[in-house]
Amino acid sequence: MNDLKKIYRTSSKEIAENYLLELEERWGEKYPLVVKSWQNNWENLSGYFKYSGPVRKLIYTTNPIEGLHRQIRKFTKTKGSFTSTNALYKLVYCAIKKVEQKWIMALPFNYVST
Repeated sequence: MNDLKKIYRTSSKEIAENYLLELEERWGEKYPLVVKSWQNNWENLSGYFKYSGPVRKLIYTTNPIEGLHRQIRKFTKTKGSFTSTNALYKLVYCAIKKVEQKWIMALPFNYVST
């Protein structure tokens, strides 16, 4: 996994291509389908290198829907039951507002200009 992280966390497409070659040398015999998949789909996989570093990090580190579901479960699992459907809605609303604050704080300052 660390070898794959080197590929998508690097600063440029050219460096990532070198890491892809290293991946093939190290893992090509053991996992030929994985390596071939990366090589065959490289143009699609490497498209995000056209964005700035902070935006790329947002792309490869988040899945907003799963994160939102996880946070809602975190809020609701501590409750055995709810007094009403409205009580559940209020708790879910609070969870979403808390997640929204984290999303706003995570945005890079210059993300609009990229």
